[in-house]
Amino acid sequence: MREDAEDDGSFLPLRLFYGGAAFGPRGWHERFHERQDAERASRQREQWQAKGRKSSRPPGLPGPSGRRTGGLSRADIVDVAVAVADAEGTEAVSMRRIARDLRVGAMSLYWHVESKEELHRLMLDTVHAETQAPLPSGDWRTDLAAYATSMRAALLRHPWAIEFVNAGPPAGPNDARNADRLIGAFDGLGLDAKTTMWILTTLGTYVMGAALRDVQEQRWHRGMQEAIAQLTEAEVAAWHHEFEQQLRGSGEYPHLVRLLDENFDPDAPESAADRFWFGLGCVLDGIATAIERFRERRLPTPPVPWPPQAAPAPPPPAG
Repeated sequence: MREDAEDDGSFLPLRLFYGGAAFGPRGWHERFHERQDAERASRQREQWQAKGRKSSRPPGLPGPSGRRTGGLSRADIVDVAVAVADAEGTEAVSMRRIARDLRVGAMSLYWHVESKEELHRLMLDTVHAETQAPLPSGDWRTDLAAYATSMRAALLRHPWAIEFVNAGPPAGPNDARNADRLIGAFDGLGLDAKTTMWILTTLGTYVMGAALRDVQEQRWHRGMQEAIAQLTEAEVAAWHHEFEQQLRGSGEYPHLVRLLDENFDPDAPESAADRFWFGLGCVLDGIATAIERFRERRLPTPPVPWPPQAAPAPPPPAG
């Protein structure tokens, strides 16, 4: 998380993207304890400020091990939360879990993050900080390709974020920055707001789908490797032979048999980047066609003379 993120403040409108099931159900007991901790932290902050302290937070709060938290920052909290989500999924993210990993008291987190919902928003904006939309260069195709590549890389590092990107208003300052630059990539083309946003939504949908497929393939290959590790070479060969016989012997899958004959694996991990670029090229070609059609519809039509002019008389026949 970037160093000056602590000074950004709350970004409005605050997008409450935590309402889906991806972050897990929020039980009443979790909300109750969170509210208690937040209220205690608020009272301590008021007492601290009432004593004339210049800082909005005390020099440190004791954690469960007695360690002081004077060096704790919002960036520390968000970085740990993102790491937990990357490793275990968003269901594992909780204020108490983050406090335990940081070896501080859970209440001390509320001096930096107001709620679990704000933590989720900050986590998502951290992902957007890693997704760099370039400044408009005058070549929209190059700009969109650069952003798509950066977005895919960020989503592969943080698969949980696929659930939340590319929907709703900006989640934070980094998301807003990227959106503004992407819109600016179409300056001078005369596109209206609807066409511009639908183009960007189409691009984002492709990148999310491609990243999700990559994540699913990685998970499938890991499972296959674990299963194969339990088998002998002869058993693996027999399994492959049985699979081929089922396809070839039925006579019902000639196109799949052709893939076998050409020894082509459409899901090979080493070809993931090439597949992404092939699909991205198709999407950008389609966007170029859509832009051209939009601009053709907007071209002024030649004025119709009024009153209508009579057609010239045909020339007299020769001879």
